[in-house]
Amino acid sequence: MKRFTTLCLAAVMAISMAACGNSSGSTSDGETNAQSSAGETAAPASVSGDGTEAAVQDTQTVQDSQSAQSGAADSTDTGSADVTDIGYDKLIIGVDDTFAPMGFLDENNELVGFDIDLARAAAERLGVEVEFQVINWDMKEQELNQGNVDLIWNGYSITDERREQVSFTDPYLDNEQVVVTMADSGITSLEDLEGKVVAAQINSSAVDALDAHPEISDTFADRPVFDTNDMAIMDMEAGRSDAVVADKVLLDYVISHKDDPSQYMILGEGLGSEEYAVGVRKDDEALLNALNQVLAELKSDGTAAGISEKWFGADIVK
Repeated sequence: MKRFTTLCLAAVMAISMAACGNSSGSTSDGETNAQSSAGETAAPASVSGDGTEAAVQDTQTVQDSQSAQSGAADSTDTGSADVTDIGYDKLIIGVDDTFAPMGFLDENNELVGFDIDLARAAAERLGVEVEFQVINWDMKEQELNQGNVDLIWNGYSITDERREQVSFTDPYLDNEQVVVTMADSGITSLEDLEGKVVAAQINSSAVDALDAHPEISDTFADRPVFDTNDMAIMDMEAGRSDAVVADKVLLDYVISHKDDPSQYMILGEGLGSEEYAVGVRKDDEALLNALNQVLAELKSDGTAAGISEKWFGADIVK
């Protein structure tokens, strides 16, 4: 009897346990189904939460490491004349291709000259390419400030008026504004220019020099201006002008290469001294500083002197 009772109890417990198990996994009961769904959602959420937290921590560690490496790279000093610092991989230089010996076309129609060689040497030190672009000298400041060229570098004289529009590098050459006339003109002094026609290149420092001496220029019969110095000199050679005001650097070179230099005479009295420098946009401070550094190096190591001797027969670099 006890055995029968024991067997019955065991059977009841087995059935109860089976029923309990079927009830937990059943999807036919709405309440149980909701509980099951909630349980299925909760469990992955718990796992995902643990995993996400770990993943975020790992990602943050990688990001922190990358940031540290990036910061270390950014702090590396690449030098003041580095290409990254000046923001260029090529510099476009505005020139007047008739301004011998600073920049002009030779007999092979190639652009040559002191400033051309000096600019190429500077570009090499900066690690950038260089391109020369012929510009209308009357519009040189506009060409620079409109971004058509990056530098004005071709016998560019420092003046107060130009300082208002551009920044200048340290000067590298001295110059003087002088008067040239034909040797048989009878003109031997500035006073002899009274009543004469005196030409110059438009918007040049020669024009500025004449404007600065109204006691002289106001006595002229006329003051025609030309696009280039060559055109002004040819006008004088043709007898339409009596004299030309221009840079002494240019006139010395041009006259020395004439078939008969004795036909020309530069007056002993000048109209003022000046300095040549490179014109840079006012907001281009990094390029300005880099150029000043490189020009100083070219002067100190003799490179600029060698270029000067090539074009002038002597070292006349400041």
